Parts: sequence; structure tokens; C-alpha cells
Amino acid sequence: MKNALRIAASLAVILAATFAAAQSDAQKTFDRLKSLAGTWEGKGPNGQPGQVTYTVISGGSAVMSQLSENSMVTMYTVDGTRLLMTHYCGAGNQPRMVGTMSPDGKTLTFNFLDVGNLASPAAGHMHHAVFTFADADHYSEQWTWLQDGTEQVESFALQRKK
Repeated sequence: MKNALRIAASLAVILAATFAAAQSDAQKTFDRLKSLAGTWEGKGPNGQPGQVTYTVISGGSAVMSQLSENSMVTMYTVDGTRLLMTHYCGAGNQPRMVGTMSPDGKTLTFNFLDVGNLASPAAGHMHHAVFTFADADHYSEQWTWLQDGTEQVESFALQRKK
């Protein structure tokens, strides 16, 4: 009986440690997004200028990014052990993605989870995003649009506005 209790207690400690590690990874990645607070300028795929503003909101529990030219908003939050993104798209839908940071801390990849308000399964929506961090003042975003089974990728190089 004592051995069974010891085994159960050990398993509980291991599970708690595993949960804490996963939670801290999501939180660590979220903290990286918080460090983007401010205004960023850059160029899109066709050389057009653009601006993105990151704001930490709701007592530090959410990060909002807003594109200046079309007022699209993306929200980032921690949900348990996951980093979630909800993109409020100009297309009128709201894809959600789960973020994972690379081991070297330089690449944040968002993979599709689900989408709200999609007109049909073939309708266009943001399906994937990759953020690559060069340093504290430079990063890039690569967004993948999926429509009718065809992907279109657009990249944006951004630098912190001084």
C-alpha cells in the first residue's frame, strides 16, 4: 500500500512538472510577443510601406496587433499550455492558430486550429503564420492565405519605429 502511494505521489509530481514546463513555454513565448509592444514599420511583398502596432492589454493577459492600412486586428493570448492567435481578418472570418517557438527562440510558428465565420470550407482565410526574430528591433512575418486548396504566401520585413 505504501509503495502504491509513493508511486501515485511520484506520478503526480512528474505530471505537475510536465504541465508547468509546457505552461512556462507558452508563457515565455507570450512574453516574447509582449516585447513587441510599440510601432513597427516595414515593407510588404510588393514593396508597399506598412505599419503594425502591438499593444499589451487586459492587465497583460493579451497582446493586440493592428495593421494600420486596413485595420485588421490579431489577438494573442495564453490558454493553459497553448499560445493562441485569433486573427480578425478583413475577409470577415476569424482563424485561430496555435503558436510554437523554435528551440533557438528565433522562429514562432502558428499552425491552423479552426476558423469562425467561414462562408464555406473552400473560402479564403489565413491558415499559417511564421514570425522570425532577427534582434530586438527587427523581425519578419510570413502569412499563408488558403483558398480553394491553394496557398498564397506574403512576407513582411519590419523594424521598430524609433
